[in-house]
Amino acid sequence: MQLDEVDCVLLREIQRDARQTNRELAAAAGVAPSTSLERLRSLQRRGVLKGFTAEVDLEAIGRPTQALIAVRIRPPSRTVLEGFREWARMRPEVVALFVTTGSDDFLIHMAVPDNDSLYDFIIDELTERREVADVRTSIVYEQLETRVVQPLVSKHGPGGRRDGDGRPRTRPPGPGHEAP
Repeated sequence: MQLDEVDCVLLREIQRDARQTNRELAAAAGVAPSTSLERLRSLQRRGVLKGFTAEVDLEAIGRPTQALIAVRIRPPSRTVLEGFREWARMRPEVVALFVTTGSDDFLIHMAVPDNDSLYDFIIDELTERREVADVRTSIVYEQLETRVVQPLVSKHGPGGRRDGDGRPRTRPPGPGHEAP
């Protein structure tokens, strides 16, 4: 999906503060408010902007203890994995659920009131499930997030290699050749 500089500025700004007015977004991107509004609508239609959410302070809502729990499922069949995935997604303690490859099938990000609540969930809920073969828990001391996620410019994406200015190379650099 092609995103130009205006799209990238709008994405950065809307992630930085989604409560900005369209006029403020347009000024940051250096475009007219009508252009900003149409670009934002286009980003939504194309699925780049999936929605707008509020950030919640987990400690302020009584869930200061966070953990990452790696879970291995056996037998690893589609039915068993999907059943566990749906069960975990519906748990109120779960902040995020990742389906992974490697030695673990899932990584669960939880937020609970305290260590006792975490222990109760693991012992009374998680390990009681027949398909759970292994559980490894890591307590989160601090969570640092990237607030703004921008598209990455691929060195080898569509159109092949590109020069520093983003234009496709017309010939390979090397001995006897200078990059254009």
